[in-house]
Parts: sequence; structure tokens; C-alpha cells
Amino acid sequence: MTQQTSRSKAAVEEAERWAHGLEALAQRIRGRFPRSEPRERAAAYLRGLLSPVERKNSWQLAEVAGDQKPYGFQHLLGRAEWSADEVRHDLRAYVVEHFNDTGAVLVIDETGFLKKGVKSAGVARQYTGTAGRIENCQVGVFLTYACARGRTFLDRELYLPEAWAGDMARRAEAGIPEGVEFATKPQLARGMIARALAAGVECAWVTGDSVYGNDGKLREWLEERRLPFVLGVTAQYRLFTERGREWAKDIFARVPARGWRRLSCGAGSKGERIYDWARVRARTVDGERLRWLVARRSITDPSAISYYIASASRETPLSRLARVAGARWAVEESFETAKGEVGLDHYEVRSWAGWYRHITLAMLAHAYLSAVRAVTADADAQKKRSPDQVRTKRARGQKN
Repeated sequence: MTQQTSRSKAAVEEAERWAHGLEALAQRIRGRFPRSEPRERAAAYLRGLLSPVERKNSWQLAEVAGDQKPYGFQHLLGRAEWSADEVRHDLRAYVVEHFNDTGAVLVIDETGFLKKGVKSAGVARQYTGTAGRIENCQVGVFLTYACARGRTFLDRELYLPEAWAGDMARRAEAGIPEGVEFATKPQLARGMIARALAAGVECAWVTGDSVYGNDGKLREWLEERRLPFVLGVTAQYRLFTERGREWAKDIFARVPARGWRRLSCGAGSKGERIYDWARVRARTVDGERLRWLVARRSITDPSAISYYIASASRETPLSRLARVAGARWAVEESFETAKGEVGLDHYEVRSWAGWYRHITLAMLAHAYLSAVRAVTADADAQKKRSPDQVRTKRARGQKN
């Protein structure tokens, strides 16, 4: 067999694995659709989200599916009978099946979806890290599962601003259910973490930025469940010391040079991400656990310092806290790949149900993509080990 023929055969086998895996994924959620037409549309929607088409809205996905009009997909996202939450259960089971890791980190973060007009559910002028400023947008809060083999989404909630919560006419037009009340982003995060734990998702840590770290109720809730965390806080986070109540930035300004350690918080797109790290003891949680205030300082710009509040067993090394803090990069990468590769932000629906339906299917497509990449990475790693194993076997044979 020539090298070119071998490559062609490998490509065909890879395509067959993709097709088989995608069909299995569609079969997993078939029971969530009482009628056959939406059932087939959902499978076609997943295939479209994973296709190379540039924009993954109903019009473009209809073209991929061979339809002249987008009405079938619009019906799937709008009026068809099915529950996005039930498909979310399938997504979570799929992630656990492919990535289950007792040392995993649950990452909580939000992303913005820029919008025009005022009709889309939850849209408002609000800050979004997507643009780095206040924009007219929807904001989704997401729970991501990050472990050694990969990272992908577990859950999602659409943030409903207070101005929307009490506007009954606006709620009715966007199809927001009566039972949905205003909830802060940390409250939404707590609900998603609680669902994951109740479903048996194994994890060792929780991390997130200062939106979540500055919320004392969330921190206490996590400690009550003995779930360790490293959560961002602002420079104005206050801690009681022998000098009284001090800001985090003032506390670390007094840490001597020997109190800082140069550590990696994990690999990024350009290699290991190295910073200087320090921590001070905040308080005792119980006989086994402590709470620390942690700082991460840039090597090139010592004035650039980020702060965290951490809670874990008293034996936990600073290097471990740094790694957990760095896991938040996982959700940023997930947002980037989900928006760029499976159309997380390409939807054109306005309703509450439409948002959850598109987002959930996009998350499921992202989970499939992440699982395929994990399997491919495992295979590549095995191939790299093979020559050494062959040489070792040969050496043993010569000795014998």
C-alpha cells in the first residue's frame, strides 16, 4: 500500500467515524421529540452546526440541509414541542460519559450576544466582556467542565435584567415563562452548579471571575457543600488583618519579594502561562479547610495584579490554586470555539424558548467536537509513544 493510499484510507475512516458519532449523538436525543419532523430537524440542525458553513442561522442551515426555505428550522426553534432542558440533561450525560474526571474544574462565566433592537428576550444596554464595554446585548451565564482531556459546556442560563423582570407586556411578547424571576448572575451560577452536583457530575474545584467571587452567599454555599474554589475578587476586596479592614491591593503591597513564587497557571495557546503568585491566610473555615487571599502578578508589568479568594484543605499548595485559577481560560477558549465553529452566537431568534433551544443544541455540537478532539489527541499521543515502545521491545529481545 502506498503512502498516499494509506492517507486516503485513513481520511475515509475518519469521515466514517465522524458520521457514526454524529448519528449516535442524534439518536441520544431522539426521545426528546414527540413528533418525527422536529426529531429529524434537530438531527439536521446538529449536522449544520458542525458543518463548515460560515453563518449558522436558520437560512444558512436550511441550505446545508437542502431546503429552499428556513421555515422548518424556525419551527424547530420556535413552536415545535420539545424541552431544551431535557436535551440539556442529555448533554450533561454525554459530557460525563466522555470527560468524567474527579479532578475536574467547574468554570462559571458569562458571555454577551450583541443585538439590535429591544425585542429579544433579556436584551438591554449592559456590560459585556465580548465587546469590553456597555452594549445592547443579551448575556448568557454558562457552566463549563474542564479537565485534562478537554473542556466543554454543561449548562446555561439567560440573564434577565431587572427592567425585564417586572415588565409583563414585554415578558409576554418574548415568551418568558411566568415562573422566571429576576436572579443575579451568581444565583444563576449556583443553580447550575447545584444541578450538576445533583446529577452526579464529579469535580474537585469551582472557579470564576470577580462577578462570582465578590458574592459572599455563593462562597458560603460552596463551602457548605465542601466544594473547594478559587474565585476572582476586585482589588477593593476587604480582609480583616491586624491593621484592621484592608483592601486586597494594600495587603499584597506589603508582601516581601520572597513571598512571591513564579508559577504556571496552565498551558495557553503560546505555551505555559507564567506569573508571580502570593497568598495570605484569610480565615479558618473548619478544622480541615482554610480560606486564602491570592494574588497573581504579571512578570512584565508588576503593576498588573489580579486577586482571588480561595477555599480548600489546609495542605493545598499555592501551585494548585494557581492551576485552578488558570482553568478559567478554558471557558474563554470554549466561547471562542463555540462561536466560531458551531454558531453559538449566530442565532436570529428573539424568544426565550428560542434562545435556550439554539444555545443548547450548539452546546451539544460543541461537546461532540470536543469529544472527537479528545479521542484524536489520545490516538496521537499513543502514536508518539509507539516508537519508544518498539525500541524497548527490540532491546529486550536482543538481551534475551
